[in-house]
Amino acid sequence: MNWLIVDEIIKNALIEDSVYGDISTNSILSEHSLCSVQLIVKENGVIAGLDVFKRVFDLLGNVKIEFKVKDGEKVENNQIIANIKGNTKNVLTGERVALNFLQRMSGIATITNRMVEKIYGTKAKLLDTRKTTPNLRILEKYSVKVGGGCNHRFSLSDSVMLKDNHIRAAGGIENAVKLAKENTSFVRKIEVEVESIEEVKEALSVGVEIIMLDNMSIENMKEAVRIIDGKAIIEASGNVSIDKIRSIAQTGVDYISCGALTHSVKALDISMKNLIIEN
Repeated sequence: MNWLIVDEIIKNALIEDSVYGDISTNSILSEHSLCSVQLIVKENGVIAGLDVFKRVFDLLGNVKIEFKVKDGEKVENNQIIANIKGNTKNVLTGERVALNFLQRMSGIATITNRMVEKIYGTKAKLLDTRKTTPNLRILEKYSVKVGGGCNHRFSLSDSVMLKDNHIRAAGGIENAVKLAKENTSFVRKIEVEVESIEEVKEALSVGVEIIMLDNMSIENMKEAVRIIDGKAIIEASGNVSIDKIRSIAQTGVDYISCGALTHSVKALDISMKNLIIEN
């Protein structure tokens, strides 16, 4: 991860949560108070974001963390995953921000891991999308990787991806691809979104490198895979769920992209508990 970007994200989150200071903590504790507290997972999952959690307290200062697990490890309900010691005011001020990052990132890693396990044994790989929380994409895409998934393009600058509105704006697949080839460097791959078998054939005829099958039935996906026959990379997308993903993978597609990994994720339940004042 780019820590210059991550530090800015964390600093902005701390400002958002404590614009005029932590008046609750400041009203009851001295500057010199020290404590210890445990970081406890309250449900099974995959952990992600430990370094981000730690960085919150690094920026606040005078807090040490001893982790018992690493990113990517499976954790269980009631498992103690870290011991935290240090300045009590900084521990309490940073608690919610640090947990928000860790819980969301671990939730993403957890659902990603479960989906990856569902497609085990097929050739398909699981992709994320750009349907991420504004300004948190670097953290969310990292979490997908930790969970065993793969990253799709990070931004609009990464590759040419002609979706339905691009195609309509250009007057059709053929013209959209023609314009993209004329106005983009040859090193950029071109991906085209298609919604029917007819569009699959048209995309093939103009020589695109990647074809995205959008919201197709399982039967149409199988037919599209048969028609493409290795002439292009195949991505399946649209309303992908954990219940449907294996049947999609079994059609023979190369990749499956799933926006729900980041836009509809349930945070993993993690808490800081059993605080003890040590002076």
